[in-house]
Amino acid sequence: MPTVPTPSLFDQRRDQMVPKLDPLQIERIRRFGEVRSFANGEQIMTAGEVAPGLMVVLAGKIAVTEHVTLGQSQPVITHEKGAFLGELAQLAGRPALVDAKASGPVEALIIPPERLRALLIAEAELGEIIMRALILRRMRILREGGAGGPIIVGRAGNGDVLRLEEFLRRNAHPHQFLNSETDAPAKALIERFHIDPGELPIVVCPRGTFMRNPSVNELARCLGLVRPIAADRIFDVAVVGAGPAGLATAVYAASEGLSSLVLDCRAFGGQAGASARIENYLGFPTGITGMALMARAYNQAQKFGAEMAIPDEATSITAGENASGLFSLKLQTGEEVRARSVVVATGARYRRPDVASLEGFESSSVHYWASPVEAKLCANQEVALVGAGNSAGQAVVFLAGQGVKVSMLARRDLGETMSRYLVDRVRGLTNVEVVTGAVVSGLEGRDGILEAVRWRVGANGQEVRRPIRHLFLFIGAEPNTDWLRGSGISLDAKGFVLTGEDAAAGRHPLETTRRGIFAIGDVRAQSVKRVAAAVGEGAQVVAAIHAYLAATSKSPTVSTTVPLQTH
Repeated sequence: MPTVPTPSLFDQRRDQMVPKLDPLQIERIRRFGEVRSFANGEQIMTAGEVAPGLMVVLAGKIAVTEHVTLGQSQPVITHEKGAFLGELAQLAGRPALVDAKASGPVEALIIPPERLRALLIAEAELGEIIMRALILRRMRILREGGAGGPIIVGRAGNGDVLRLEEFLRRNAHPHQFLNSETDAPAKALIERFHIDPGELPIVVCPRGTFMRNPSVNELARCLGLVRPIAADRIFDVAVVGAGPAGLATAVYAASEGLSSLVLDCRAFGGQAGASARIENYLGFPTGITGMALMARAYNQAQKFGAEMAIPDEATSITAGENASGLFSLKLQTGEEVRARSVVVATGARYRRPDVASLEGFESSSVHYWASPVEAKLCANQEVALVGAGNSAGQAVVFLAGQGVKVSMLARRDLGETMSRYLVDRVRGLTNVEVVTGAVVSGLEGRDGILEAVRWRVGANGQEVRRPIRHLFLFIGAEPNTDWLRGSGISLDAKGFVLTGEDAAAGRHPLETTRRGIFAIGDVRAQSVKRVAAAVGEGAQVVAAIHAYLAATSKSPTVSTTVPLQTH
C-alpha cells in the first residue's frame, strides 16, 4: 500500500492557526490599536526587522512569504478581512520571521506589543483565540524547517554548530542548518565569501548580517533577542534565572502588576527545559516534554508583561549607595539593572566527573542533556549514559525510543534514586543495558571526537572498553552561586543559599541574609528538587515581595488597569 503522508500542523489545526475575527470581535479590540492604510505592493512586515505589532486585516489582502534558504522564498498564506498577521515575535516586540506585502490596497488595525498584551488580559475569550494562534504559528515554523531564522553553515556534528543549534532550540527560535560538506548552497556561500574551513561555522542572520563562529550572546543580539536595558529603569523585581522557579515568579509577579525583569545566561527552562519528558507534574497525566512546559510558562510570563533578557548574565549584586536602598545587578555586558527586590533562581550547574580529557570532548561528544539534536547525532549508534536519577531515566527512555542503544552506567541500584515508574520502564527496554556499580575510567579520541569510553565495575573490577562516540552525563548538579561572592548572601557548606531562620532570625522562609533578596528553587538550601516545588516557591515568593515592598515603603509600579510594559 502507498504510504499516506502525515498531515502538516497547518492542515491539522488550520482553524486555530488562522482564525477569522467577526465584526463584533473586531470592534471589541479597536480600542487597543490604530488603523493604518497600505498601498498595493507596500512592504508591511520584513523578516529580521521589528514589526509595528499584530495586524488585523480590515480590508484588502496581505500576502505572507518566508525565506526557506539563501535567497529563496515561498508563499505561506494570504490573510484576508478578519484575519490577523503575527506570531510570538509580535507579542514581545522582537524581529519578524516572515515577509508580508499588501496585495492591493489594505486597511489594517495595528496593535503594538504592549497594547497586545493588554488585549490578551482584558479580553479573555479573544485573548485565548489570539494567543493560541501565535503559539501555533511559531510551532509550525519550528517543525517545518525553521524558515525566517538564521542559517548556520558548518560541518555536521561540529561542536560549535551544536552549541549554536542548541542555544536556538532551547530558546524556541527557528533556524536552518546547511552542511558545508554536502549542501550545494553552503558550498556556494563558502566559495563566494572565500571562507576558510577554520572559520566555520558561519551564521547568516535574516537581515543579511554575516558572522564567523559567533558567541551565543553575539548571535542573540544579531537576532534582536536581547536589547539594551534602559539605564534609568527601576524594576519592582529582578529575577535571576529562567527555570521553573524563575518563570513562575515572573508569571505571578507580572500578573499582579509588579514590573518584572527575568535574566538568564543561556535559555529559558533551566534543567527542566532539557528534560525529555516530565510525567509526574500535576495536570499532565500523559506527560509533557520539559521544553513544551517551560515554553508555555515563558509565553505566559510575557503575556502578563514580564520582560525577558536572555541571554544576559548577572555577575554581581550590590545594595544601592543612596537612601532608596535599590539593588544593583551588574551584567556581563557592562550594563546595570536596578530593582527594588531581587529573586535568585539560578538553579544549578551540571556536575562534571573527574575524568581526564573530558573537557576536550564536551563541545561535540559529551552531552549534559538529551534532545532531538543529540538523538539525531546518535542515530543507530551505541552511547553511554552516566546517572541513576529521574533525569537520567527520562533521557534513557527518550534515546532508546529513537533507536539508540544505551549502556546506562550507575553507581547504585536504580531503585535507590529513581522513581518506580521510570525504573520499570528502563528495565523493560531491550536496547538498554544497565550496568550497576560502574564508574567511567577513561575517554579515547582525537580532534575533539570521542572514539571509545572505558569504565570499571566495582573498585577492583575489570575495565570495559566500548567503541562509543557519544557520552551523556546526568550525575546531578552543583549550586550556581559563584556570582554571589561578596554580596553578603550566606551560603551553606555545599554552596546553596541559606534562607529563612537558617539565614537570620525572623526572616521569611525564602528570604536570604540580605533583606529584599530572596532565593527559590534548586539554588536554595533545603529545597525539594522537583519542578512542582520550584513553581510553588515562585508563587510563594511574590507574596513575600509584596510584604517587603510594603514594609520598606517601596511602592510597586502597579498599573491602574492591566500590566503594561513598553519595549
